[in-house]
Amino acid sequence: MTHALAEALVDVLWFIEGSDDEQMDPDDAVKVLEGVAHLVSRLSNDQCSELTALLEAMAEAEADPARREFLEGFPDGFGLLDERG
Repeated sequence: MTHALAEALVDVLWFIEGSDDEQMDPDDAVKVLEGVAHLVSRLSNDQCSELTALLEAMAEAEADPARREFLEGFPDGFGLLDERG
């Protein structure tokens, strides 16, 4: 279940990142991306580790170079690698 949810999240964010202004309002896109970053910031250390491992596995299996780059940058871009106290 966790892997399926991670894939769904990545699919949505990948779509948003790749959308132009005609497909999605830029302000709405920013709100969604900030909302995900906030949600991720509330994950426990174990949850962050699990999601990061899933993203790494997804990146390794990804054939599309642009999507692989997105997956590799996801942990840092969405705050999974931030220090948690």
